[in-house]
Amino acid sequence: MARDYRPNVREMSVISKLDQAKEVQRVRALLLLRDHVDELSGRIAMKLIESRLVETTSKTELEEQIHRCLSTLLTAEDFEVQYQVANIRDLVPRPHFISLYVTAYIIEKLIDHRCIVDIYGTNEEIYRCVNTQVARLIPLP
Repeated sequence: MARDYRPNVREMSVISKLDQAKEVQRVRALLLLRDHVDELSGRIAMKLIESRLVETTSKTELEEQIHRCLSTLLTAEDFEVQYQVANIRDLVPRPHFISLYVTAYIIEKLIDHRCIVDIYGTNEEIYRCVNTQVARLIPLP
């Protein structure tokens, strides 16, 4: 005979608290992103060019594209974010979801933009470059 699984009340309580804490972190990060979206897009664009990970014909156009990506993230639903980062979700052990979203955008969509000559480096190098800038303005505990 099959045994009915009855979840432990304490176990469910802990899982619920962890989920709530994660959601609070996400909301807090999005609020900080809303305040720093202009500065962050400029920093990311500059760092990608300085690190020679992205070769472009127009730094301004690159900055505008990253700004558009961050603005889209602000209005995106959780499913859309998860769908966008699905291919690179396991890139690093504890990724910052904003850095992961921007990295996925650079790798998958920005590479086809007319102002981009080429994108160099591995996915992890691009993530680390983006994450250094994101972590300065939007730290996650």
